[in-house]
Amino acid sequence: MKDIYILGIETSCDETAAAVVKNGREMISNVVASQIESHKRFGGVVPEIASRHHVEQITLVLEEAMRQANISFAELDAIAVTEGPGLVGALLIGVNAAKALAFAHHLPLVGVHHIAGHIYANRLVTEMKFPLLSLVVSGGHTELVYMKEHGVFEVIGETRDDAAGEAYDKVARTLNLPYPGGPHIDRLAHEGKPTIDLPRAWLEEDSYDFSFSGLKSAVINTLHNAKQRGETIDPKDMAASFQASVVEVLVTKTVKAAKEYGIRQVLLAGGVAANKGLREELEKQFAELKDVELVIPPLSLCTDNAAMIAAAGTVLFEKGKFATMALNGNPSLELK
Repeated sequence: MKDIYILGIETSCDETAAAVVKNGREMISNVVASQIESHKRFGGVVPEIASRHHVEQITLVLEEAMRQANISFAELDAIAVTEGPGLVGALLIGVNAAKALAFAHHLPLVGVHHIAGHIYANRLVTEMKFPLLSLVVSGGHTELVYMKEHGVFEVIGETRDDAAGEAYDKVARTLNLPYPGGPHIDRLAHEGKPTIDLPRAWLEEDSYDFSFSGLKSAVINTLHNAKQRGETIDPKDMAASFQASVVEVLVTKTVKAAKEYGIRQVLLAGGVAANKGLREELEKQFAELKDVELVIPPLSLCTDNAAMIAAAGTVLFEKGKFATMALNGNPSLELK
């Protein structure tokens, strides 16, 4: 059987990335140009700046990915690109680069959902076993996704307000921590103790949805009230208490869903998957569920990258699901 080589392109937010993946499982190259330093002083991603950086970086990143893979465009089978969701200006840079390459080299074009990419990052670690459940935790998304086969997604739980990563960044800002806040809170949490009583939003008994805005508000109010009373709260303890609340809700709902749906494998996906506290608690809980395999990707595959887009794109390529030259960036694309 002939090997399938796919070039993946990812520009949904503030990383310009390109990668070549073989057979959807083997990373041949993976190049990421990060923009964190440019957005740091604004305390978040500025869409206009992100788009300009993508324009500057996309050609260099694509050339480097092809060079590292030591492959020519004639040897590629398709170009896969993030179609959405994401920042519309940022998405358009990747989509138009992909369309130009596909047109110039007579290659099929595949549009990939960003979250499908995060889930398929796990296939670069180990083969997927169905039925499976993926806990997707990132700056813009917190979802539980059930999959009974390749390329078929059922969202059984999602956030009703702030995503977990969003709550992390907002709490970090309140604690005067630099952007991005997630890694700083995770580090502080391991140095502090969860001594502050913060809420856990369980919602309705049978719901797998999440809600973190109440928790975020509780942190802000607790810090504000302490300041008014002239008291000081140790940021380490606040970070530990906040993280304990987030992790408990995420892990409890994931374990419950895994049991209810008769899952063989649980995948962790998304930028917040790099969180040490979340990784440790999932490992602890799933060590007790002997018939469920837990897969946690390496840190390099948690944050946005193009290898995950090529991996997800391979499945679409094999199913013959191609995009036309009318492909456009879709900031509110649904996972289905």
